[in-house]
Amino acid sequence: MPSGSRASAGGAQAGGAQAGGAQAGGAQAGGAQAGRAQAGGAQAGGAQAWKRPAPSLTTDTARPEGGGRAAPRDAPAPARQWPLLTVLGLAGIGLLVVGTDAFWQSFRIGTMLVGAALLVGAVLRRVLPSVGMLAVRSRFTDMITYGVMGGLIVLLALMVQPRPWLKIPFLEDVLHLTVT
Repeated sequence: MPSGSRASAGGAQAGGAQAGGAQAGGAQAGGAQAGRAQAGGAQAGGAQAWKRPAPSLTTDTARPEGGGRAAPRDAPAPARQWPLLTVLGLAGIGLLVVGTDAFWQSFRIGTMLVGAALLVGAVLRRVLPSVGMLAVRSRFTDMITYGVMGGLIVLLALMVQPRPWLKIPFLEDVLHLTVT
């Protein structure tokens, strides 16, 4: 082989040398052009699309089951994503209640609204076949994640001091041990 045309292990060619009867045209990214030329010789037309072989193991994440639109394509964008906007709106109202501190126990009420928003998200994910961008993972994983997080937030909002609305003795002991 002349010094200007050295083949690498991946099939990339340097210096525009010929590879198996086809012109490689310089170093190619990933060796795709030169690798094809070495494997199959000269191709008719010279521009056939290369298809990656199917992997033996799955390396990508699958699209969520409910990842489609929640409304038809011709509907405006907010209407297509109404489940997500419902959850975000309810959580936003809860944060607004907490942030403004407009009335007594507003921290408790606002935090419960945030937890309720996640619980509504879990119910929507279970009931609706297509929830738009509310679908992040599989239906089961989304329901468990939204439900557990929402339930914990509501539970902690009910137990917050002073004068908790819900008293669970063993959780109070854990809280006192961590705070004091």
